[in-house]
This record gives sequence, C-alpha cells and structure tokens, in this order.
Amino acid sequence: MPRLIRLYITSIGVGFVLACIFTVLLVFLDVAHLGHLVRSTKGGIIAVVMLVWFHTILFSGVQFGYRVMRLGRDSDGKGGRRQLARHLIPSLRPASAPLPRQH
Repeated sequence: MPRLIRLYITSIGVGFVLACIFTVLLVFLDVAHLGHLVRSTKGGIIAVVMLVWFHTILFSGVQFGYRVMRLGRDSDGKGGRRQLARHLIPSLRPASAPLPRQH
C-alpha cells in the first residue's frame, strides 16, 4: 500500500477516535444541554451518529493536513527560508508614461 494512502487511513482512524471522545464529552458534560436533548428526544441517537460522523471528517482532515505538512520537513533545520542575493545591483531605466491627451 502506498505511504500516502496508509497515512490517510491512519488519519481517519485517529480522527474517528478523537471524534468519539469529543462527542462523548459533549453529551456527558451536557454542553448546551446536548445530553438532555439526546436522552429525551426520540431521534437522539441520530444526532449522536451525525456528531460522530462530522467530527470524524473534521478531525481526520486536520490530522491528515498536519501530518502531510510534517512530511516535507528537512532535518537540517533551515525551515525553508530563502537565501538573499549577496550583491544587489541597481538597474536604472527611464520611466515611460503615456502623454495626456489635449482636448
């Protein structure tokens, strides 16, 4: 399996675990009375499934982006800064502008 695909699948797994933890905390800590709403409503389990689903998308996307950004780091520690030119040579050119029209 290619390395990037494996990275993506593991990011989805990590995102799912984080989403489950986050949703459980939201429901059991009763943030914005979400726990009460889930327990007292007929379709409360649908809300929990949707919360887990969309938080999985969110957290796995962030996890994948973070890990992809870390792939490009070099071990030399330069951080990708540009090297400035040693000697800047000025270039003189005449300015040309269209002449204003006379009416």
